[in-house]
Amino acid sequence: MKKLHIIATGGTIACVPSPNGLVPGLGAKELLEYVPGGHKIEYTDLFHMDSSNIQPEEWQQMAKAVIKARESCSGIVITHGTDTMAYTASMLSFMLRDIDIPVVLTGSQYPIVRPDSDGRKNLHNAIIAASELTGGVYIAFGDAVIKGCRAVKTRTTSLNAFESINYPYIGAVANGGFISFVRPEPRKEFSCFIDIDPRVALIKLIPGTSPAFLESVASCGIKGVVVEAFGLGGVHNFRRDHAMSLKKLIDEDIPVVLTSQCLYEASSPDIYEVSHTLRDSGVISAADMTTEAAVTKLMWVLGHTHDMDKVRQMMARDYCGEINPDRVM
Repeated sequence: MKKLHIIATGGTIACVPSPNGLVPGLGAKELLEYVPGGHKIEYTDLFHMDSSNIQPEEWQQMAKAVIKARESCSGIVITHGTDTMAYTASMLSFMLRDIDIPVVLTGSQYPIVRPDSDGRKNLHNAIIAASELTGGVYIAFGDAVIKGCRAVKTRTTSLNAFESINYPYIGAVANGGFISFVRPEPRKEFSCFIDIDPRVALIKLIPGTSPAFLESVASCGIKGVVVEAFGLGGVHNFRRDHAMSLKKLIDEDIPVVLTSQCLYEASSPDIYEVSHTLRDSGVISAADMTTEAAVTKLMWVLGHTHDMDKVRQMMARDYCGEINPDRVM
């Protein structure tokens, strides 16, 4: 029997009522009382936080907790709020690249103390997945198991809250067992790097976005920008010129990563006339990465270097299955 470790961070799954609304209050020991026994499980109560408050500093604490627990266990489950779980799973995928044990994040849409909570099933499924999966970072939610850097929360209250974007589902948990859908990828040697630069902005374009707004991020101390453009990567080049504004940022050594507001399939600035000048200006294509992966990867890359050429090379490289290199245009 594999020895597992639970790292509790709060979230809805751990919430209890308070005068001001639900607040995370349960630790790992209390959560484990709601799932069937039979597993050798140690636990760490890292913090009790709503995931809306999870930030880069907490990602680093989680990575350190995983590294410490890894010394004495063969699988880890992290209980976490759903709202920023996809960001955390993506960042941990980069920080804990090629980790040799499974790290499975899970949570719930309803507190585990409620009789109808999905938290009991999700936590049990995550424990099963952590007992069966190979190394890597994953999300187990509902019956699905998703690669951490490909997960996106797509529903606010439904129990199947997460989807796997541009990548097959890793597997599913059914009848108390794990069913694998994808052949495990060969792992390289575990590489841990938790230094990041969180000074990254995410900008979603809307019709009429002011070029001056784009340019203003430079004065805010931002060191990298991810832009959610229209469709394949369209931006204004009539009346308001976004390409010119983004080039100004790049000329100030602020890398700009272009992704799409569409969840599925790859983006590219090379298809339509309205955005073809972006490539010449040095904009980096996110290809088929999720927005969460593009943001966290850029933070992680900037933790390594601020050299524009190196940033461009690293953003185009696949580190943990977050990008299909064949879709980098």
